[in-house]
Amino acid sequence: MSIAELFLLAVGLSMDAFAVSVCKGLAMKKCTWKESALAGLWFGGFQALMPLAGYLLGVQFKNVITSVDHWIAFILLGLIGGNMVREALSPEEEEACGEEAAAMDVRTMFALAVATSIDALAVGVTFAFLNVEIVPAVSFIGVTTFLLSFAGVRIGNLFGTRYKSRAELAGGVILILIGLKILLEHLGIIAF
Repeated sequence: MSIAELFLLAVGLSMDAFAVSVCKGLAMKKCTWKESALAGLWFGGFQALMPLAGYLLGVQFKNVITSVDHWIAFILLGLIGGNMVREALSPEEEEACGEEAAAMDVRTMFALAVATSIDALAVGVTFAFLNVEIVPAVSFIGVTTFLLSFAGVRIGNLFGTRYKSRAELAGGVILILIGLKILLEHLGIIAF
């Protein structure tokens, strides 16, 4: 996986965390640097841990599934991306930023970090099949998510939810396209 592909994947995976961070910033009366960094650490940390866990699971089954690994990557990334697109286009999604969204307690942040990083677990499984160097990949994903989540809290506090749906839509489309590229490369239709 090239650095450009990894960057696009990291940005795509980060969009759920970015959207939640925008909501957090919107709900805060005053946003501090500490709160922005805290959101970045929670979301970035879990976005790094989940693909690592998925990778470790995927390695266990790699030898059994290698003949269909590209299909698995395509299906998982397509489903994750499709779900993000569906959520971005859903009218209920815009109303999810009430005042309770400002909470930064451990229980709330843990639940949000897990919820926004479940898709990264599935991506980690595909990393095992694609022989991705896992430590640099999860580090890159974690740092990218940290930066986007940090910025999301600040942006949400300044501008509101205007770009939340667009970010989630872009993230979903990116994941779908990466899945399609993986499939087409393994089928020998395209070569990058």
